[in-house]
Amino acid sequence: MPSSATLLLDDKQIKQKIDRIAYQIFEDNSEEIEIIIAGIANSGFIFAQRLNEAFSKISSIKTHLIEIKLNKDNPTEVALKPSLTNESLKGKVVVVVDDVLNSGKTLTYSLRPFLEADMKKIRTVLLVDRDHKRYPIVADFVGTTLSTTLQEHIRVEFNEGNASVYVE
Repeated sequence: MPSSATLLLDDKQIKQKIDRIAYQIFEDNSEEIEIIIAGIANSGFIFAQRLNEAFSKISSIKTHLIEIKLNKDNPTEVALKPSLTNESLKGKVVVVVDDVLNSGKTLTYSLRPFLEADMKKIRTVLLVDRDHKRYPIVADFVGTTLSTTLQEHIRVEFNEGNASVYVE
C-alpha cells in the first residue's frame, strides 16, 4: 500500500455493508423464486460472489451468479459468462453488482444485455459510489457514498478472506 493511500473501509466494515445490502436485496425481492446476481468482471464479480454468499445465508431464494465482461475499447461489446439467452432472462430479476462507480459508464453499458431482454426488474449495487456521474445512473443499493476529487482514486482489494477499500 502506498503511503499516500488512506483506508476507507476495512474487512469488517465491508462485511457489514455486504450483509446490509443482502438484506435490502432480500426485502426488495422476498416474493421471488429466483434472482440473477451479475457482477462486473474482476472486482465487481468478486464483490458479487461475496454478496451472493451473504444472500444465500439469509434467504432460500435461488440465485444464479454470472459475470459481466466488458470490452474497455468498445464498451458496447458486453458478454455474460455463463451466457444467457433473452428467453432465459425473460421475467427474471437481475441485480447488477460493481465495486466502484466513477462516471457511470461501465455500469450503464453493463446493463445492455438485460435491457434487450424482457426483464421483470433490474437493480444495481455498488460498494462505493464516488458521486462523479457523467451518465444518468443511480444505484439502488450502496455500501458507502463518497465525494472525492477527480484526482483521487478508489482502490478496492479483495484478497483471500480479506477486503479493504483505499482512497489514493
